[in-house]
Amino acid sequence: MIIVERMAKVILKNVKKIYPNAAGESKKKKKKDDEPQKEKANLQITEKGVVAVQEFNLEIADKEFIVLVGPSGCGKSTTLRMVAGLEEISEGELWIGDKLMNDVAPKDRDIAMVFQNYALYPHMTVYDNMAFSLKLKKTPKDEIDRKVREAAEILDITQYLNRKPKALSGGQRQRVAIGRAIVRDPQVFLMDEPLSNLDAKLRNQMRAEIIKLRQKINTTFIYVTHDQTEAMTLGDRIVIMKDGFVQQIGTPQQVFESPVNLFVAGFIGTPQMNFFHARLEKSGEGYLIRCMGAAIPVTADMASKLAAKGRESTDVILGGRPEHISLQADPASSITCTVEVSELMGSEFYLHGTVGEGAEQQNLVMRVQTGDLPEVYRSGVPFGTKLNFTFPSHLVHLFDPATERNLLAD
Repeated sequence: MIIVERMAKVILKNVKKIYPNAAGESKKKKKKDDEPQKEKANLQITEKGVVAVQEFNLEIADKEFIVLVGPSGCGKSTTLRMVAGLEEISEGELWIGDKLMNDVAPKDRDIAMVFQNYALYPHMTVYDNMAFSLKLKKTPKDEIDRKVREAAEILDITQYLNRKPKALSGGQRQRVAIGRAIVRDPQVFLMDEPLSNLDAKLRNQMRAEIIKLRQKINTTFIYVTHDQTEAMTLGDRIVIMKDGFVQQIGTPQQVFESPVNLFVAGFIGTPQMNFFHARLEKSGEGYLIRCMGAAIPVTADMASKLAAKGRESTDVILGGRPEHISLQADPASSITCTVEVSELMGSEFYLHGTVGEGAEQQNLVMRVQTGDLPEVYRSGVPFGTKLNFTFPSHLVHLFDPATERNLLAD
């Protein structure tokens, strides 16, 4: 079994990536250098070019598994490629261990990268694919053989060593690509959406394999994905990105329970969080949330946080996760939902419906345990069924409509 002895801390300081404008291209509007940057719906364009990554700051500890996650075009793969040396860093510093890596060639960074498309040599056997980088380094043959066979044993691909990639399934090819990285004993493993080409069953299987692999080799991982399930199950910490900006860095539990803004709240969680326009009312030392005719009390802990920030009565956006919805019998103290679609998932239902009327009508998704529904609905909830629900007060999230920031975030 391979045990990687060399471990490294990775530090990114104010890293920025700018793709220069095309020759002769000029901006219609110039922006002042000292104008504060805003988190926009699109990448920022400056006189220097398109800013793909904005002021990226992150310190990754030895052996830590970091996941960069976000929608397409958010800058996560660009950040990974800057660490790998495949993209030039426009501004800022990259440190691996105690060495500044900005101008170090990719082959000298002591990293290994696993690509989305496997990047295997089709004319070589699995053994030769895994041994290729070691042969280039003129590693002794007996050491090459030992490393390849140890990596193959870890990944359970020993029986495929004499096959060529065309004779392997997608999951087996991805294991070979990971094995080719393992044999190099790198300081840092970089993985760029390695499971995105696999079907759902293989993705689940390979995700478990990566978790096992991480337990067998002690090194630093930086993993890029757009799949939040991968991010939540693999990462020690998650970096959530949007439009080149880092939105939040935290453990899976932190970003799920305490999202810093509307984007993170909506991005993390399946199905995504429900959002409603509501009113936060202050009464003495306490608060009350009014939403769609229902009154939701605020817990003492939430009230103390709001009071400490000097919050008065104001309009808010109320966030509630589908699995945190509670069905209610009393319509006077709850919100009424009209069910449009019910999806039986076995032990639970996904109920899609609407609340409110006219211009105030909003969509809603509920995850309801089958046993919590009236018996008549346990085989399916008919179209048009009215259900009353509320949000447990300790599980709601409150956001500022103007800034989209979480009012309860520290």
